[in-house]
Amino acid sequence: MAELVPFAVPIESDKTLLVWELSSGPTAEALHHSLFTAFSQFGLLYSVRVFPNAAVAHPGFYAVIKFYSARAAHRAQKACDRKQLFQKSPVKVRLGTRHKAVQHQALALNSSKCQELANYYFGFNGWSKRIIKLQELSDLEERENEDSMVPLPKQSLKFFCALEVVLPSYDCRSPGIGLVEEPMDKVEEGPLSFLMKRKTVQKLAIQKALSDAFQKLLIVVLESGKIAVEYRPSEDIVDVRCEEELHGLIQVPCSPWKQYGQEEEEYLSDFSLEEEEFRLPELD
Repeated sequence: MAELVPFAVPIESDKTLLVWELSSGPTAEALHHSLFTAFSQFGLLYSVRVFPNAAVAHPGFYAVIKFYSARAAHRAQKACDRKQLFQKSPVKVRLGTRHKAVQHQALALNSSKCQELANYYFGFNGWSKRIIKLQELSDLEERENEDSMVPLPKQSLKFFCALEVVLPSYDCRSPGIGLVEEPMDKVEEGPLSFLMKRKTVQKLAIQKALSDAFQKLLIVVLESGKIAVEYRPSEDIVDVRCEEELHGLIQVPCSPWKQYGQEEEEYLSDFSLEEEEFRLPELD
């Protein structure tokens, strides 16, 4: 059975591990590093969060670890539960199950997380981006008469970017767009500050377009351990102000089924775990 790995924030409970009975000796920062090292060997991690135990419990910490892959989370749970790992006493590890039937809207990954996920599955040289168009649409007006008391309309820096993510080995191209607008106060902005802010807005537009391009791709991990890529065109409504800029942007077809690899396993859920609220299981 194939597993789907989207370029989205992993909020599913079967991709989430709760780790408890962590020692109170190390700092939270040291535990974060130890947990990341121990669990990242099973698959790419989205996040590792360490929290102190409640005041009514014994001193120590617990952690919430999120994987992009449910199979990786299952392998980690089986391998690490009741093991000492990096401390003298064993830790307990459980997968989560939701006890509320709530539909969560998928949240897009930011551009740096998208690149991290792409590097993991496709390799650092397995993909690239090509900027098709990068244009400034800023609404900056000069005041002709400095003595005029007529106020200027609020000004802003605005950049539009269109690019495509290219996966040569998968014969796949995915277009993306980004439009970023930031208000600016002409009185407070000096020349250097203006240039820095302009560069920042330009960079944000590129990052937004890159994230948008990755959202249309779906990593399919096959039962054999190889991977395929599926291209899913977005049906999002585009801002009409940049419709003219998008007129020449071509949707490039994608051939979805190409190869790579990881193992497959069935997974089980042992206790209830919400996204932000956790119910600890009975301790054995």
